[in-house]
Amino acid sequence: MIDGLLVVDKPAGWTSHDVVAKLRGATRQRRIGHAGTLDPDATGVLLVGLGRVTRLMRFLQETTKSYRGVVAFGVATSTLDAAGEELARREMPEIDEAAVRAATLPFLGDIEQVPPMVSAIKIGGQRLHELARQGKEIDRPPRPVRIDRFDIEDFTPGPFPVATVLVDCSSGTYIRTLAADLGEALGGFAHLASLRRLRVGAFTLDDATPLDVLVEEPAPYVLTPADALRGMRTLTVDDAIAAAIANGKVFDGATVAAEGVGPFAMLDAAGTLLAVYEWKGSRLKPSVVIPATDPPAGGADQPAHGEETARE
Repeated sequence: MIDGLLVVDKPAGWTSHDVVAKLRGATRQRRIGHAGTLDPDATGVLLVGLGRVTRLMRFLQETTKSYRGVVAFGVATSTLDAAGEELARREMPEIDEAAVRAATLPFLGDIEQVPPMVSAIKIGGQRLHELARQGKEIDRPPRPVRIDRFDIEDFTPGPFPVATVLVDCSSGTYIRTLAADLGEALGGFAHLASLRRLRVGAFTLDDATPLDVLVEEPAPYVLTPADALRGMRTLTVDDAIAAAIANGKVFDGATVAAEGVGPFAMLDAAGTLLAVYEWKGSRLKPSVVIPATDPPAGGADQPAHGEETARE
């Protein structure tokens, strides 16, 4: 069994599930999952965990993300992106780059978004995209997200202007919703014409490898479990503490010199990941312990946690 992380540069035309299935075959690994879904048309950074690293995926999924998107003004679609049916069209020659920049400002900081009907989240036990395929639309409660950056990288004026945007945001942000809301803020329509994910947490496109390269020979690109958590605060412990961690021991912060909010990646002297600990009140408790050996996965796929997506 391989324990590690692959940082994939996902090509267009592949679902995130397709990528996992392809890499399952390439790695001969059944225990595999991804963090943070990308739509088939979207490209960029997709994190795929192998073996015991599948147990760590929620920590990677909950990190901030960065995107480059192309917003097409003047056209509304059923999916808020280029894959949907056109619902409305109206020329917007009056908007210019300055107007678009000004319109982005109210979206910065903590905001609420209504998830699109094509998202993968569940309401009432059903995934929204499944209801959408049945032609149904239901009320969706808004969800809190945070936008740390919403910049205009490029702008093309005209009857149907186009803006290239750069977005830094929290987990759970819907970039397609941001595009549609920007069009509404400017008094018209907009949809997301294309999307590329530039970063997931500490991993950027510089760390990513094209899928076709990984399929040919994945082994050289597998990151260790410790490196998979490179963006997390680390604590290096001695052999006695390492043995206690293996048994799931709870600690006070002083015992392991833990300061700050956590979570903490616990490493032994050799730099091997032992566990991830989080605060529960005033005590540090293990959220995931990585044993020296792990029982067989029983053939079951270990998917990434949650439904957070870039465009779904």
